[in-house]
Parts: sequence; structure tokens; C-alpha cells
Amino acid sequence: MSEYITKSGNPYSLGSTITAEGVNFAIYSRDATRVTLFLFDAGDAKNASVSFDLDSEKNRTGDIWHIEICGLKAGALYLYKVDGPYDPPKGLRFNYHKYLFDPYAKAFSSGSVFRSYNKLHKIGFNANEGGELFDLSDFPKCVVVDDKDFDWEGDKPLNYPLDKTVIYETHLQGFTASKTSNTAPEIAGTYKGFTSKIDYLKELGITSVELLPVFEFDENENGNSNPRTGESLVNYWGYSTIGFFAPKTSYAANKTPGASVNEFKQMVKELHKAGIEVILDVVYNHTAEGNEHGYTFEFRGLQNNVYYSLPSYEKQYYMNYSGCGNSMNCNHPVVYQMILDSLRYWVVQMHVDGFRFDLASILTRNQVGAVTEFPAITTAINEDPILSKTKIIAEPWDCGGLYQLGGFPGGNRWSEWNGRFRDDMRRFIRGDEGAVTAAATRLAGSSDCYNHSGRTPLASINFVTAHDGFTLNDLVSFNIKHNEENGENNRDGSDDNLSYNHGFEGHSVNPKIEHLREKKIRSFFIYLMLSQGVPMMLFGDEVRRTQNGNNNAYCQNNETGWMDWSLVEKNAGLFRFVKILIALRKNNPVFRRKEFFGENNMSAQEINWYDINAKTPDWEKQNRFLAFKLSDKNAQTDFYVATSMEIYDLTITLPALPGKKWYRVADTDFESPKDILESGKEELLPEQRRYVLVSGSSVILMSKA
Repeated sequence: MSEYITKSGNPYSLGSTITAEGVNFAIYSRDATRVTLFLFDAGDAKNASVSFDLDSEKNRTGDIWHIEICGLKAGALYLYKVDGPYDPPKGLRFNYHKYLFDPYAKAFSSGSVFRSYNKLHKIGFNANEGGELFDLSDFPKCVVVDDKDFDWEGDKPLNYPLDKTVIYETHLQGFTASKTSNTAPEIAGTYKGFTSKIDYLKELGITSVELLPVFEFDENENGNSNPRTGESLVNYWGYSTIGFFAPKTSYAANKTPGASVNEFKQMVKELHKAGIEVILDVVYNHTAEGNEHGYTFEFRGLQNNVYYSLPSYEKQYYMNYSGCGNSMNCNHPVVYQMILDSLRYWVVQMHVDGFRFDLASILTRNQVGAVTEFPAITTAINEDPILSKTKIIAEPWDCGGLYQLGGFPGGNRWSEWNGRFRDDMRRFIRGDEGAVTAAATRLAGSSDCYNHSGRTPLASINFVTAHDGFTLNDLVSFNIKHNEENGENNRDGSDDNLSYNHGFEGHSVNPKIEHLREKKIRSFFIYLMLSQGVPMMLFGDEVRRTQNGNNNAYCQNNETGWMDWSLVEKNAGLFRFVKILIALRKNNPVFRRKEFFGENNMSAQEINWYDINAKTPDWEKQNRFLAFKLSDKNAQTDFYVATSMEIYDLTITLPALPGKKWYRVADTDFESPKDILESGKEELLPEQRRYVLVSGSSVILMSKA
């Protein structure tokens, strides 16, 4: 007999909510016939301590089941079981034998769904009717969280304008997990560990960190093993959400259930104090429950035919535009509302500054996968008054072939990962024939992608590398991927990398090869930081982090996927180069326009293009050489940038500067510290009309009176 007093509760706030008398629980299920709430005494409890059957008359309002339990406090642990029709051809998969998570849970205890069920598999499901777990000691429990139990000390999201943003994409755990980070073992790979590296990020000069998924996920979902070591592989990146409101429990140093919430908040507060925004990579396009053969532990057991996109006439299967077994039914009102509630929660309660939406094109599909012209969810995100200052960035494609770059629907606040910038810049810096015109278009803000829809260059999130693919070091060091240790016979990952190893596959001790590679890396950074749009760099690229040719390190929670902090000293020259380049961008508005060139005849910032003779180029003949001058009339400053990927050195003619002289800012052929000069220390060119541009190099010049 329960010692708790219960009340009918209310349906208004889904999830678990602290009340004056206890905790209110509310959960959605339209076709459920029975809902039971289970409470647990500890995160490793084998069984529930008490359960409550919700009455369909007293504890149900519409399709929301609810109950208030008096005397219950924050830190309470709970799960559900839900019964109803099991009819897969109709899309219904209720199973009262399955323990279910609350989709609105704000924290989880430690444990693993997949480890628990895999253990049950080993003894055989037949040993237990319906596959019910008889030992929940390693099964995560939902945690009741008190949202008011944190002192923000006046903190608010920073919400920098896009034109003042420089994004640093990183893996929260992988940033400090390595022993080379010299982070205390008890906080390495945690929110606290990440906080310990704030000074490094400040020195580099980035404005915003974009964290790979930190929503709760289960790393034990991956069943593969490393063929070389035999070690079990994991879901390291986390693109397989379990809890859309919960920060990852294992990323907290304090393993007390619910402690992850305040540790995450503290990290955000400290980053904000340092002037650094927090952008989250979010995965609303699918969940960890997989396809029809996957485990049931959440949405599938609550209302499968609402939460997931299913084929119209074979609803026992799943539409799979994510490549991960299922696709969320994002434009159904219930799912749409959950996504909005989640985004608002992370902004209001967790103070994050923005979101990058993984495979965002799935959010534009309807119940059966058809693309909609005006998707409800992307439009709502764009127009939501709470999110109006929050960055919203789309990965404008999915695994079903939908590619919406330049036309992602929903409104003009959406920015997009610009995959064409990545590809065109890689071709140009690699030295491909006929790549100059496309590179120039990307440098100027990709007007061919965004101008037609009334957007600005700031809609373009420019990147050369990201978590998915080669690091920048590997882009210039490998011709082909080397993913053998992922356990998939090197089949995973893209084969189209547009990379070049410069004469030797992998790490080289040949100084000529290494010099070539370093020049290319510097040139990539020049075009990333000086192009119109919003730059995003991958963590560790500033010190030549390598994954040894692995271009899909999703399962490598080890030195392959981690930041190697020994490289900070080894490649201090490159770090310095990137640091000064970021400062150059931040200090000169000419590199971060809010409109396309030529849109405003009164514009004080314009661009001129040149060939090697300082003449207007013939774009049909221009090949492997690109040069331009940006004039900022307000600052009375001009910048000239030239790049040659020819196999021979060029003597180029510089544009004339009446009343001014050219000073060298950077030349990627020079060794550090001559490769780039600090502001105010630029060197006057002894020859003002000619410049020798070494093969494979870039130069930045600026004018002074």
C-alpha cells in the first residue's frame, strides 16, 4: 500500500512538474487503455518501490494522462508502462511488458537501455513473457527536476548577431577526455571539464561553441567491435536521441540522478561570462528506437502512429529518411508541440543561444514523407516569439535524397550549412581545373543560393570541415578514407572527400610535403574566415588534429575522436595564424557584410576581382588563380587577397592605390611567425606593383595611407 496521497493532477504541463504539494505527472497517449506510473528508490534499483494505475476517468483529460503525487520531491525516479492495442499493420505497438521513458523527462539516471535488453537477449526473450525486464538495475530512470534550483546570477543568452559570429564545432566529451588535456580525471570529458578550457577558446577568439548532441542518448546502441583491438564500439557522436529535454547524464562529473542539469547550466553560465555562446546540435529527425526490429522504450510504446512517419498502407514499417531506422512525424501537432516545447525549454531554462538541426529536411516532410511547401514546424520555429533571437541553423538535406540548400522552407531567419561552400573551396584549394568561378561565388556569400529568396549572406554557414568527414589535417594528408576500425569493413563514410595527400598517404616526415600541407591548411582558413557568411570551424583544426584518415569517427570514443592537446604546443604557429585571422575578421566589417555586393549602390564596401595582371578577369579562362580587393570606404582601408594553386610560382601585378601603400598581412608560404602579422605590425611591401606568389600559396595585403 502506497504511503503517498494522490490527486487527479492536471494535463497542462507534460512531463513531471514540481507543485506546491508534490509532483504532477502528465503524459500523452491517445489509444492507451491503461497507464501505470512506477517510482523507484534508487537509480540502480532492480524493481519499482511503488506503482500507480491511472484511472481513465479521474486521471485523463482528452489524450493526456495525469496524476499528482503529494509529498514527492525533486530527484524522484520514475518510469511508465502503457497498455493498448498491439496492431502493427495499423501502426499500433502498445506492450504493457515494456517500461517506458517520459518524452518530457528533464534528466535520466545512469544506465543503458541497450545494455539491459542485450543482457536479456543473451538468456532468451522466451524466458520472460513479452521481453519484460526483470532486472532494472542498469535501466535508466526518469528524474524529477526542480527548474528553479539554480542561481543564474542574471545570466541571459548572448544572442550575438550572425555577422559577429564565429562558430567552433566540438564534441563536449571529446574536447577534454584525453589525458593530454591535463584535466583532472574526475572531470575529464564532462561539462566541468569543458568549462576548464574556456581560456583556450577565448584566446582563439571564437564567439560560439556548437556542441555535438548533448541531449540524452545511449552510447551502447552500437553493436560493432573494433576489428583490430576487439574492443566494443559505441555511439560516440550521439545522433540518436532518447531525451529531448535532458542533458546527457554521463557528461556530468556528479553521477547523482539529476545533477547533469545544474552542471550543464553552470557550464553555460561560465561560457557566457567569457563571452561565448552555446549552440546545440539537435536531432529531432529520428530517435534511438530504430525500425520495426528495434527496442520499445518510449515513443513506440506511447503512440507509435503519431510520433513516427509510417507508410500509408504498411504501417508496421517505418519511413527512414534519417538512415537510422525511423523518421519522426515532425509536422503532426503533438510532435510539433513537443519539438517547440523542447526548444523553448533549452532557451528559457538552460539559456542556450542557438540550435543546429541535424538532417533538418526531415522536418519539412509530412506523415508519409512528402515534402511540404510550408512546413508547420519549421515555420513555427522561425516565427516563435520566445525563439526570436535564437540562432536556428538547418542542415538542409536528409538521407532520403532531399537537398534544400538555398531554399530551406520556413522563413528567412533560417541559416543553412552550406555544403557547396565546403565542396567548392575544397576543389579550388586542391587545385582542380575550372574551380575558380565557383570559389569566387562562395567567397562573395553564395548569392546564387540565397539572393533569390530574399536572404542575405548571413544565411550561409560556411565550413570546410565538420564532425562528419575528414579533419582539416586529414583533408590534406589522405586521398581515401581509412575507416577500418569502425567495424564496417571500410564501407561507412563518404568516398567523395575532395581531398589530396600531396604525395604521401598519411603522416609524413618529408619537410616539402609537410610545408605544402601547412600552406593549404592556412589557405583554407583564409577563405573560411574572410568569405562573406558565417564561418564554422571544426575543433582541433587550428592545431592539425588528425583522425588518421577516419572520416566517420561516430563510434570512436578514444584518441581518434578526441582533442589531442599535445598538438597545441607542437603546432602553436598554426594556432597563432588562426587566432590572428579570426581577429582580422572580427575587426573589419568588410569581411562580414549584411547584404550581397552590388545590392546597395550607396554601399561603402565593394569588391573588385583581378587576374594576375590586375585586370578584370576573363572567368572562362581564369584557372587556379583568384584575386580580389575589398574596399571599406568608411575605414579608408582596402584588403587584397590572392591565391594561386598553379604548379609554378607567379609574379602578379597589384592593383594601384593612389595615395596609399600596400602592407603584407599574411603569406601562407612563410613560416611562423612571418606567415601572418599582428594588427599594427603589417610590413610595407618594398615593391608596390609586383608580388611573387609562390605556388600553392595565398597572400593578404592591406592598404595604409
